[in-house]
Amino acid sequence: MMNLKDKMQSIYRNSPPDAIPWNIQSPPKLLVELIESNKIAPCSAVDLGCGTGNYAIWLAKKGFRVTGIDFSEKAIELASNKAAQENVDCHFMTGDLIDRDFKISTEFEFAYDWELLHHIFPENRNDYIQNVANILKKDAPYFSVGFSEKDPDFGGKGKYRKTPMETTLYFSSEKEIEDLLIDHFELEQLSTVEIAGKYGPHMAIVAFAYKK
Repeated sequence: MMNLKDKMQSIYRNSPPDAIPWNIQSPPKLLVELIESNKIAPCSAVDLGCGTGNYAIWLAKKGFRVTGIDFSEKAIELASNKAAQENVDCHFMTGDLIDRDFKISTEFEFAYDWELLHHIFPENRNDYIQNVANILKKDAPYFSVGFSEKDPDFGGKGKYRKTPMETTLYFSSEKEIEDLLIDHFELEQLSTVEIAGKYGPHMAIVAFAYKK
């Protein structure tokens, strides 16, 4: 059985970008609102689990200095090519964000993950959030959106659910997200909302917090 990293590499290598459910060209409404409301001003930003770079490139066009990180070399290749084609100054790098040895010299002023956390199982989440905290400056905002256990899709029940892409997702409770963040972040928002997906809406947990 493939591990998640190999599975994602296979998806990005063998699936047309339009057939990948999370590969959506337009930035999500919640991210757009954060930027256009000036809650987050242009700064050094990191897109965690950037995939093919759509949202990182959009942010760069808005004046952000963006680094996109993903553990799929193929995704990073696609993202880098897209940025070059659009003549956008955006940095992409391969990195495993659940690896305890993950290191990067930059400290960022804003971090976000969009629909990444449900790919990370509970046993790896503390390492992930430690890495996020390590690459953020003090008081820097962190924005996270991941599937809620209240979402009716992929069978509609259970914490672990198999998708048509043969990946397994973990569906969280608000309490789990609060407990995950509490040691490193001051929570400003934690709520369950409906978000748009490529093939229909999902229920997701939105967290907005600041690095302690």
